Amino acid sequence: MKLGAIALSVMLSSCTLAALARAEVVRHPIANSTFPIAQAVEVKGNVMTYYVSGQVPPTINKDADSQSQAAYGDTKTQTVGVLSRVKAILEGGGLSVADVVKMQVFLVHSPSAPMDFKAFMEGYSQFFGGNQPNLPARSVIGVAALANPGFLVEIEVIAVKDAK
Repeated sequence: MKLGAIALSVMLSSCTLAALARAEVVRHPIANSTFPIAQAVEVKGNVMTYYVSGQVPPTINKDADSQSQAAYGDTKTQTVGVLSRVKAILEGGGLSVADVVKMQVFLVHSPSAPMDFKAFMEGYSQFFGGNQPNLPARSVIGVAALANPGFLVEIEVIAVKDAK
């Protein structure tokens, strides 16, 4: 009986310690910069990690050819649409864009149609920076094409939150 009580005590102590462990998210800014991304994000503690697959823009013009850019809009419009989808997915999992620690962005780029990074940043800044200061580590990659010829933007994220 004493052995069972000791085992129960050890188990309860472990549960208490686990409950006390919290995620610590440390965002390291880019030195001497106001650019709205983190240089790195460090995650410590007892956390839930949420991986969101690459999201593409929603259709904004149902009358346009679904294989055309006219169906999805310009780079800024597509960025806002994609990040709105990401936000909804995160909220469905009990997270928010403030929990995003890593983002990979794919922007269509070709010699005849260079990526519109400025328009991407205009859309991105509606979600990150300003009122939402938790900045993710981020990569922006120019790609020749995405799954649909009308897509200019695809974004995937990793979000982290306390495991409660």
